[in-house]
Amino acid sequence: MPEPVTTPQSPDAPAPEPALYRSRPVSFVRRSARLTTAQRKAWETRRARYVVDVPPHVAVTSVHPDWRFDAEATFGRRAPLVVEVGSGQGEAIVGAAAAHPERDHLALEVYTPGLAQTIVRAGHAGADPGQGGGAPGNELTNLRLMQVDAAELLASALPAGSVDELWVFFPDPWHKSRHHKRRLVTPELAAVVARVLRPGGTWRLATDWAEYAAQMVRVLEASDDFRNAHGPGAPAPRFEGRVRTSFEKKGADAGRAVTDLEYVRRS
Repeated sequence: MPEPVTTPQSPDAPAPEPALYRSRPVSFVRRSARLTTAQRKAWETRRARYVVDVPPHVAVTSVHPDWRFDAEATFGRRAPLVVEVGSGQGEAIVGAAAAHPERDHLALEVYTPGLAQTIVRAGHAGADPGQGGGAPGNELTNLRLMQVDAAELLASALPAGSVDELWVFFPDPWHKSRHHKRRLVTPELAAVVARVLRPGGTWRLATDWAEYAAQMVRVLEASDDFRNAHGPGAPAPRFEGRVRTSFEKKGADAGRAVTDLEYVRRS
């Protein structure tokens, strides 16, 4: 079902009656927004520091087509931009922001608990004197979050050629055939990723569903905008910046092997 417009008063509050609906299926289903004590504290006290408010259009996580993201104004500098689509609990994007202070990092996620946990992790990373992205007050100055449908954001809100790397790690496989229409990696997504990636920019993907990995390869190999960095149809070696999560471990325990992919935006 398309996601309705809602305006919740708190992460646990029920949404009011829907008014408008998206005209296409989305790659996610909004789940419970119940937060742990630590997540709630981070969300209430540090949300404004990290979360960029995006004006919605027809749903809470939709993006108004007239809105544009100004990375230079947001981060206060001009630097290479890394975008993660579906950042989950924030392991990869927080690790990257802490390890690479010379880059800016933008996490796109729809689930409030995931965003709140990312803020919690950012506080821990900023407090580590061995990491380079922190600032007084235990913050990562090169990290921002958005609670949005990433496909909509990529289609209009990010300037063309403004992204250095884009990551899609373990998107929902929607493994039942009748749900394949909800999968994130499609020719339509490839087109909007090509729009925002600079020439020579990198699209990194990973999944532990072999059939979905094959679909990803078919989609990207068919695109004139990308070339496989490791040869036609070839998987990539594990990306060292992809933190091994409990979710990945669960898949490995179930016997699922991870496929990494790396594609480069053609000139």
